[in-house]
Amino acid sequence: MKHSKSKWALTLSTAAVAIGTLLAPVAHAADQKFKIFLSMSYIGNDWQAEAANMVKAMAAHKNFANKVDLKVQVAGPNAQRQIQQINAMVQQGAQAIVVYPISPTALNAAVKNACDKGVMIIAYDGAISEPCAYNVSIDQEEAGRVTAEWLSNKLNGKGNIVVITGVPGVSVDTLRTKAAKEVFAKHPGIKIVGEAPGMWSQAVARTELSKILATKKWDQIDGLWMQAGCYTANTMQIEAGAKTNQLKPCAGEGSNGGRIQMLPVGTAVEGANGTYAPMGAPRISYASPPYSGAYALKLAVQKLEGKTIPKDIKLPLPIVSSDTVKYCKEGTWAEMAAGCNAFPPALVSNPGWFAAIYSPETPEIGLDAALLGQPE
Repeated sequence: MKHSKSKWALTLSTAAVAIGTLLAPVAHAADQKFKIFLSMSYIGNDWQAEAANMVKAMAAHKNFANKVDLKVQVAGPNAQRQIQQINAMVQQGAQAIVVYPISPTALNAAVKNACDKGVMIIAYDGAISEPCAYNVSIDQEEAGRVTAEWLSNKLNGKGNIVVITGVPGVSVDTLRTKAAKEVFAKHPGIKIVGEAPGMWSQAVARTELSKILATKKWDQIDGLWMQAGCYTANTMQIEAGAKTNQLKPCAGEGSNGGRIQMLPVGTAVEGANGTYAPMGAPRISYASPPYSGAYALKLAVQKLEGKTIPKDIKLPLPIVSSDTVKYCKEGTWAEMAAGCNAFPPALVSNPGWFAAIYSPETPEIGLDAALLGQPE
């Protein structure tokens, strides 16, 4: 009888171990998060800070907070450093890396190495040419071409223009500038009388434009093509004594300050003051959407969960002209879905902040995500 009890106890013990073995992986899977890294390059401007906020907000959203362990590293405008960081991420067990690439080709060997080890690589804004990488971006050449065509048409194919580019060496800047200059070359009457890198920063754009204005007066400039800085250019003209109806046409970035300036004079705008106010400025405003990194993160999670996603995603180019600018009174998701694209200065104090934050693909993030890194 004693032997029988012992045998029964052993059977129960064995069964408990077996049940525990079956249950343990399930519990572990429920607790496990995907280890995802954000690899950023240059960060010294409003766009990069905003894009990082939106990535962090997406990771913090209730749909992803229990799935994503997000870690962020910044390489600066240094391809070799970004390569070293990507290699280290792989060694640290990364399952996916969301990348703002400094170059479309320089990272290829590191990216291929990561892919070979089962790590998903997905780039945003700039593209990576290595075939195993995924890419989420606008057509950067289209951005340069469309804005240059607008400016050329606005000037009737002739006039002196100033060109303020982005961050030298970054593919986004290279592609936009190349496409724009190809358009200008088709109009012999258009002359580039000043050019400088603006680093996608309103502050740098002011510095570089001031240097150009040391040798050229505003009455010697007919228009501007600026990857970032139209808000600043309008402000500098007003500071120099120009009236709002004398502002030079500017093809440039989707900063909120620039879009508020595009609104008709007299538009009631909460918090408007000084040059952060409606001026009826002649503008075309575009942007690489700062939500692209957050969307890349969302796609990375889908891929890690076993879903199929497209290899190369081209985002719609958000183009706003003086005719299509639309004021958001509160900046709600519903307002943005209805087409508003310029936000109250009372809510967005920084005029250099980028307003192209809406996508129907990313309902998890909105105004608070871009401003504060907080999800909807």
